[in-house]
Amino acid sequence: MPAPVASYAAIGDSFTEGMGDERPDGTPRGWADLVAAALAHAAGEPIGYANLAIRGRLLAPILDEQLPAAMALRPQLLSINGGGNDILRPRVSIAAVADRLVAAALAAREAGIRTMVVSGGNPTRHLPLGAAFERRGDALAEAVRTRLVGTDVVFVDNWFDPRLPQLHYWSIDRLHLNARGHAIAASNVLAALEVPIAGADAAQGAPDAGDDLERPRTAEYWRRYVLPWIGRRLTGRSSGDSREPKRPRLDAVVAGDL
Repeated sequence: MPAPVASYAAIGDSFTEGMGDERPDGTPRGWADLVAAALAHAAGEPIGYANLAIRGRLLAPILDEQLPAAMALRPQLLSINGGGNDILRPRVSIAAVADRLVAAALAAREAGIRTMVVSGGNPTRHLPLGAAFERRGDALAEAVRTRLVGTDVVFVDNWFDPRLPQLHYWSIDRLHLNARGHAIAASNVLAALEVPIAGADAAQGAPDAGDDLERPRTAEYWRRYVLPWIGRRLTGRSSGDSREPKRPRLDAVVAGDL
């Protein structure tokens, strides 16, 4: 078994922030929080955990702002997620996104940080223009995988997980994984790290989309979720423009905390 992880930092967008898996007070939990709790369980003692992810972020600000801040914390383990919002823009170079994502991961690894790239799940089968976005997501996941061959950066491929495209793993907005979906993403990360998955299924009994499986795409759904989402894509705005990271420091986490 690998040595226990004493500190973990996560950077990315809404997927890593944990949107769709909200606690009763409305704050996001998500797969990275579940991974941190499982790492503390495996270590048998508290570990440091920072989550600098901010919803809506494109890859450039993730790597320009979050990555230096995370590396300055000197975590033993770093997860990088990004590019999902880039492929939703009208124009994007998949090769350029993959090149920059992999270059950042390799730079972190060369700095002595154990690094993994974690892809998001595939929501496109339930979104407007989903087929076009799915082709871009497929191409990005394959490009990242190919570029990481022969390196010791771990690639956790949630995009091609055959379970996650199913609607009952997505929140009511159909854009973000729900508690069950985040639990699957956490289990994929822990399996890639060869860490026991104890505690990663804690979200299995949490609320999810439920009757949204049968709910039609009503005018209310389009007004609340789809039209604002399309508007942000077309204007280059982000849902997290004024937000700060939820855990900017390596604060202590114990098993069961999160």
